[in-house]
Formats: sequence, structure tokens, C-alpha cells
Amino acid sequence: MAEDTQDKAAQDYDGPVLELKDVSIVFERDPVLNGVSLTVNSGETRVLLGPAGGGKSVLMKLVNGLIKPDSGSIKVFGQEITTMSERELFQMRRRVGMVFQESALFDSMNVEDNVAYRLNEEGVSIDESHKRVEEALQFVELSQAIAKFPSELSGGMRRRVSIARAIITKPDLILYDSPTGGLDPITSTTIVELVMKQRDVSHTTSLMITHRLQDAFLLATSRWDTESNTAKPIPDGGVDENTKFVILNEGKVVFDGTTLELTHSDDPWIKSYLE
Repeated sequence: MAEDTQDKAAQDYDGPVLELKDVSIVFERDPVLNGVSLTVNSGETRVLLGPAGGGKSVLMKLVNGLIKPDSGSIKVFGQEITTMSERELFQMRRRVGMVFQESALFDSMNVEDNVAYRLNEEGVSIDESHKRVEEALQFVELSQAIAKFPSELSGGMRRRVSIARAIITKPDLILYDSPTGGLDPITSTTIVELVMKQRDVSHTTSLMITHRLQDAFLLATSRWDTESNTAKPIPDGGVDENTKFVILNEGKVVFDGTTLELTHSDDPWIKSYLE
């Protein structure tokens, strides 16, 4: 009963989807994150940038409750997750979709079983599961691959399957850990357009790590057009108001703001990073 009450409270919560306050973590005496604070409101897409080794992937693991910080507060849907039990974290993750950097598909399962994995865990019927898998694969434009195995897919196709698996439960928050990492520019653009489609069609709150500035700015300066089913640049050099940026460097937040604030920053380090 307590879990049901807690879950209902989370569902009814209308504050920030994600809130970090003064989060720090040290690995073997090396500070990885140092006093990081970050707020992601409902409907926002936050793009997390920064040099390699700056703590981006560690932050993502903290948000999903895979590791715990040494200090600070992390609230997801208004609930403090740093003190949650594994059972409570499992309940929280039911509302979170995760796209891993290397897709993290099960090699022994075909595409349908990979995408339906969480539905099967939750006891969804076979017919309902199949229907929702078809819908998710149609969204990522991969319906023809439903019976294939990961070994038969290209890197870009595996990443799209990973996105389908993340969205099949209709999550309230999606975490993208470098979804274009290791992909060629054309395939990367396809993946960014899927993130954009999820943002503009489903209006899902998301946090996305990327190492590619061009991917970040494509997301910020384009919208998904439902009539043509394609991404189109926002007219007159406009930007998507709900897409905002956070930059981590050496474990600290060095920028947190809008696209225009980022591109017009006078900070020497940020100007050098963007060049």
C-alpha cells in the first residue's frame, strides 16, 4: 500500500522532473562531480555537453539511480532517489526510458523481444505487447526489422531499436547517453531527428549527452514536421525554446542556459569550446 501511495504521489507531482542540488562524487580520490546543480522542467530537452572525462555519463548513472553520490540531493519526479531502496528505484524507473551509449541490446533476443523486454517484465499480454512493439518500431521507422537479431543490424539500426525500447512504456523522462556516439554523420543525423520527433510529437522531457556540437545545434534549431514526417529548420534562424544546454567541465557546471545564451556567451572557455 505504501508503494502505491508513493507511486500516486509521483504521478500527481507537477514540479521539476529532475532536480540535482550540490551533487558530488569521488572515484578513488579523484573528484568526478563537484557541487553540480541542475533542474530539468517538464517538457524540456536538456543537452549535456562537455569535454571527455568531465562527468557526463556519471551524472546520467546518478540520475537513473545506478550509483549514489557522496553528497547532495537528486530528485526525480519530486522524490529523493539517493535514499531509495532497490524496490523503490525499480518503481521510479518504470517512468524513465534509457538509451545506452552502445545500445545494450540482448544478442540472444530478436528485435521484438528486445523492445518488449520491459513490457514482459511487467506482465503485459502477448497481444498488447506485440501491438506496442509495432507502434514503437514504426515510430523509429524500423518496422521491417521486427524479427531480426542485433547481429543482423547496423550500428544505426541498433541505436534505433534502443530508442524504441526506451519509448515503449511511454516514459515521462528519457535519458540519452551519447545516442550518436560512434556513428557516421548521416546516421547521427537520423538519430538526432528521432530525438527531435520524440520531443515534438510526444513532448517527453529528456536529458541527452552528446559529444557532437553539430548534433546539439541541429536539435536546437529544427522541429519535427508531422505533415512531411521530416525535420525542418525553424524559420528565420529561430531556436526551440524548450531545448536548453548544460556544459560540464572538470566535474562542474560551467554553463546552464538557452541556445542563444550559449551562442552569445562571452566566456573565453565556452567560446573556445564551441569553435
